[in-house]
Amino acid sequence: MRQTILNDLVAAMKSQDKETLSVLRGIKGAMQLEEINVKHELNDDEMITILSRQIKQRKESIEEFKKGNRQDLIDATQAEIDIISKYLPEQLSEEEVDKVIDDAFNKVNPQGPSDMGKIMGMVSPLLKGKADMGQVSRKIKERLAK
Repeated sequence: MRQTILNDLVAAMKSQDKETLSVLRGIKGAMQLEEINVKHELNDDEMITILSRQIKQRKESIEEFKKGNRQDLIDATQAEIDIISKYLPEQLSEEEVDKVIDDAFNKVNPQGPSDMGKIMGMVSPLLKGKADMGQVSRKIKERLAK
């Protein structure tokens, strides 16, 4: 995954695709910073974490842009999310996410909201990079509140 991003960065430079180039440079910077912190070349799981973090930051920006009624910035940021999403594993459908959550609930048999950590610990490795973890967290909280 790391090499694919770097290759696409070079391709974007050659084709003068400024939008893609800008996004990939940002990813490369985040990737290099993380490699310095962990002192080794990143594996695919670590890359998924970085890409997910990049998407999360942009989604938070979109929420702020909506408050300011800035459709131009919303569209530009959404385009960046689309570029980053190409490098993540295919996203699971709503039903597939619900099935993973159901399986975790069946195994853990939670007694209340205090078991949130157990459920998240079980579903996170299965869904990381394949689903919006904020949405997964909300679904679990809703079910625990019942």
